This record gives sequence, C-alpha cells and structure tokens, in this order.
Amino acid sequence: MKAQGLAHRHGWPRLVAHQVYYSLIGRAYEADLMPLAADQGIGALVWSPLGWGRLTGKVGRDRPLPAASRLHQTEQFAPPVAPEHLYRVIDALKVVAAETGKTVPQIAINWLLRRPTVSSVIIGARNEEQLRQNLGAIGWALTREQVAALDEASAVLPPYPHTPYRQQEGFARLAPALV
Repeated sequence: MKAQGLAHRHGWPRLVAHQVYYSLIGRAYEADLMPLAADQGIGALVWSPLGWGRLTGKVGRDRPLPAASRLHQTEQFAPPVAPEHLYRVIDALKVVAAETGKTVPQIAINWLLRRPTVSSVIIGARNEEQLRQNLGAIGWALTREQVAALDEASAVLPPYPHTPYRQQEGFARLAPALV
C-alpha cells in the first residue's frame, strides 16, 4: 500500500500485479493481501498452486511422500502444514476429482483460478506430461457445491484481527471477506 501511495503522490505507474503463495493448504493470502489487491485493482500471480507438491495426488493418508519428491529437499523452506489439515484437503480434492473425472491437481488449480484477484497461476511442471495435465485445469468449472466443499475442507482460523472475537464482531460488517 505504501508503494501505491508513493506512486499516486509522484504520478508514477501503480502496481497492477504481485506474486503470492496461495493454495488450498495455504490460504493466508485471503486475510490481508487479497483485500488490498481487490481494493487497489492488483492481480495475483500465484506461485506453488499445488502447495509445494503436496496437492499433486501423490500424497495421502495411506501414501507417504514419494521418494522422488523434491519436497524431501525443500520442505524446510515450504510453509508448514499440519498433517491432518493436509489430509482433510486431499480427501476433499479426491471426492471432487471423482465427481468431475479430473485429477487432484486440476481441481486444486481450477479452484485457485476462480478466486478473487487471482489473475494466473505459475505452474512448476517438471516435464511436458505434468504441464499438459495441469493445463487440464482450464476450460471447465467447479460447481458451487464443490467449491464450498473445498473451502470448508481447507478453512483455517484467520489470524487476528480477522478472527471474529466478540469485541470485533462489527469488523466483518465493515470489511467483509471476499471469500
């Protein structure tokens, strides 16, 4: 916002896009940056839409991280995700994938592309096959019920001051959530 203010003050071009981490297992973007982006007309270019490879469909309650996964080397840099939260999201993704005939990554990416302020996602495919699979996330839409199920499975308690503490009940009326 400071950069937007400086641009306005000096007649410089305003920011129109930013890169953000956002996924079904990383929804912190919704608390502050998404409302700012909506207010200022800033599009989000989402990186790691598959949560550092955790939402590829290769991980589950019954399947540990594959030995060939890059996450073994990069997990220390990845945003932490509680295992039960991860599995709850993966379970919901599998249900929607079965309903649609799409893959788990396609569901996760399609969900992101329909979120407020998201302009595009940055795909980190290792090979042409992964790229083709991920591109299958476009050209169709999740139903409202499917989006609601994914929203519910991936919901986490928002950080203060967005958490609806009793003394802040009016905050949601003054600044309603975008999602």
